[in-house]
Amino acid sequence: MIKITEQITIEDWELTEQFVRASGPGGQNVNKVATAVELRFEAERSPNLPDPVKRRLKRLAGRRWTKEGAVVIQVSEERSQARNREIARDRLAALLRKASEKPKRRIPTKVSANQKRKRVEAKKRRGEVKALRGQVGDS
Repeated sequence: MIKITEQITIEDWELTEQFVRASGPGGQNVNKVATAVELRFEAERSPNLPDPVKRRLKRLAGRRWTKEGAVVIQVSEERSQARNREIARDRLAALLRKASEKPKRRIPTKVSANQKRKRVEAKKRRGEVKALRGQVGDS
């Protein structure tokens, strides 16, 4: 069981782990031992996640979100299977914590009248400078 927040916990039955051979450093060990982990969390079917959290999770997960509504996290950083498993669970927990945060509502701001006036004055001054660059008259 992974505790995300006070209200949200992920049960072990919601997670499936698959171990595969990793690429990269490890010598002969890399050819023999399946150390890379693929952690799969069926988010869409999870009874512990509220709908708003699921929607935010889908947006945050990006390519890690599958068509079936699962989040897949792959880790092959360490040579130890146990350590990779731990990293994958930590990443899932961090992703779920971020999704459980309610985003602040953006309050649209307006440009002050003073700023508008300054902008127009600056444009006028620039226009006057450019107007002086006109053609030279017949004198």
